[in-house]
Amino acid sequence: MNWKSLLLLGSVVFITANTSAQTNLLNATSPDEIGVKTAEQLAADNDKPLAYGYVDDRDMLWSKVTWEYIDLNERLNLPYYYPIHENSTQQGRKSLFATLLKGVMEDDLTEVYDDSYFTTKLTKKEIESKLFRVDTTDAGRDELNADPNANIEEFITRTELTARDIEGFKIKGVWYIDKRQGEMKYRLLAVAPIAPDVQTKGRQDVANVAEKLPIFWVWYPGARQILHDMKVFNPKNSAYPISFDHMLNARRFNAIVYREENVYGNRDVSHYVKGNALFQVLESDRIREIIRDKELDLWNY
Repeated sequence: MNWKSLLLLGSVVFITANTSAQTNLLNATSPDEIGVKTAEQLAADNDKPLAYGYVDDRDMLWSKVTWEYIDLNERLNLPYYYPIHENSTQQGRKSLFATLLKGVMEDDLTEVYDDSYFTTKLTKKEIESKLFRVDTTDAGRDELNADPNANIEEFITRTELTARDIEGFKIKGVWYIDKRQGEMKYRLLAVAPIAPDVQTKGRQDVANVAEKLPIFWVWYPGARQILHDMKVFNPKNSAYPISFDHMLNARRFNAIVYREENVYGNRDVSHYVKGNALFQVLESDRIREIIRDKELDLWNY
């Protein structure tokens, strides 16, 4: 990305933040008017994500698809995790997971899949089955056996996955060299929230199960408007928040590569570097270094 593109991107982010951060805060006559734009503001509003440029297949000199994991325990990645309690923050702020889930449940996001290869679409009912679990105690079953019409509400336990339970995000993207501009670029393709299986959450008999599963995979280009509308808290200046779309496209996170496209059926790093977390991280760094060197090699003669 050249300096003109960076300047344009910075200008769009500045204008977007300036028109959306605490809208009408200083002019409100009551708390209900905070965040509500006037008719004049809505008419002049051109708040939308910066569109991707068209890339012809013949312009891609080289490309590599990678899968990465964003660990929400890392400090740099905390803006994607908070707020976990939406009522405790200013109106409209949500975590990345809550933003995606809201888009799915309100039918604003329709390109939602079961895997990162986009082969099986998920319905809202299927997604809800991954978020909720209903258990009936033994006493409740006994009540039902004695009287099928009995009210056993007090014997039912409901378990739900919330923003607090999200431990990370998996992302899929493609690195490519644009031969027209002579530079390496990255395009994000999909994002998936990662959490423990709701069927094992809170169960003492399977407390040692450590597997974390993607709840759903969202086709990222179709989610850009929703992620652009949701702002991330800016600790340096509350007047100019940043959108999730800008954060992700600018790669403002720390992630490790856990898979790259390869001849072995796109196997994970953990499948061929077994039992040693340090070596897996080193292998992830090696993959990243190979990708980085491609751009450097482009200018070596």
